[in-house]
Amino acid sequence: MPPSHDAIVIGGGLVGAAIAWGLTGQGLRPVLLDEGDVAYRASRGNFGLVWVQSKGFGAPHYQRWTRASAAEWPALAADLAARTGRDVGLRQPGGVQLCLSEAEFEERAARMAQMRAEAGNFGFDHRMIPMGPELREMLPGLGPRVVGASFTPYDGHANPLVLLHALHRAFTEAGGTYVPNARVEDDIHAAPHDFAVTAGGQRFAAPRVVLAAGLGNADLAPRFGLHAPVRPQRGQVIVTERAAEVLPMPVTTIRQTTEGSIMLGDSVEEVGFDTRQRPEVIKVIAERAVACFPWIGRLNIVRAWSALRVMAPDGLPIYDQSESCPGAFTANCHSGVTLAGAHARLLAPMIAAGALDADRLGLLSAHRFAHGEAA
Repeated sequence: MPPSHDAIVIGGGLVGAAIAWGLTGQGLRPVLLDEGDVAYRASRGNFGLVWVQSKGFGAPHYQRWTRASAAEWPALAADLAARTGRDVGLRQPGGVQLCLSEAEFEERAARMAQMRAEAGNFGFDHRMIPMGPELREMLPGLGPRVVGASFTPYDGHANPLVLLHALHRAFTEAGGTYVPNARVEDDIHAAPHDFAVTAGGQRFAAPRVVLAAGLGNADLAPRFGLHAPVRPQRGQVIVTERAAEVLPMPVTTIRQTTEGSIMLGDSVEEVGFDTRQRPEVIKVIAERAVACFPWIGRLNIVRAWSALRVMAPDGLPIYDQSESCPGAFTANCHSGVTLAGAHARLLAPMIAAGALDADRLGLLSAHRFAHGEAA
């Protein structure tokens, strides 16, 4: 019996959903296998930034990929709105990273200058803005500890929950098949352009397979002749009640949702598969936010939680195609919102065509880990 699908996408989070939706735009009939909420979903911890200015330091190929994704975002948002009626909340007014000391400001200026130098002819538009009337006008309510900020015009933010819902809805309405509670079992067949997996008690076959299962890719990848040395990295997030004050643009660790609540985040913890919260980390996040905007200290915290990022040894994404089993691909990253534009509109066409673009993604292959180290 011939395969009933043109591609199997394993992973129903933001990465898998964006790729699956992109594949339908190439005329394919994918099936999207979603393990469900028992999975360590990186999506549930996504901060919602479409962020460029901190991405690609020392890795200009990643900077270019991130920039390309940010440039694709308006078209992605418009397409999803037209097809689903959902506004994913995209706002791209630019973004800032605030500095609370002269040392931070100098370090930030040096980092941004290096990124501009590494960008070469591709360019990297940024400004360092010392504390003064311009910065106060950009971000009303700044605290006295703020000494300055970096700004890039590429940055923005979106609603990650609405984005995920819109991607799933657009995918199914375009003819894709979504299968929930479908954890892939050990019964896997992998041969060139001939793949079959059992998930949720059903058997699925297709000439293409895309591994977008986040931390699960570490175990799945070798079954398809691929390598995905990813590890968990915990991050914690705080959400406040709705605020009357308005943040005109997102900050690296602070953003205001379209509903008015304030999200605070950006912790980094190497604790394995531990999703517990640590009050001392929440305290540091909150204290820095109040130092940046004292009015945040008057808001009540509504919720706080933690989630696990998908991290490669060098912190960059991993995109690969199998040499032993052509037709098998893997996508691994911790920036599911930022890279949604690229995944849906740039990566999916490559997968549909059968090969990744070496000029764009060659340096993001797992081949860069010469000895296969996972940490």
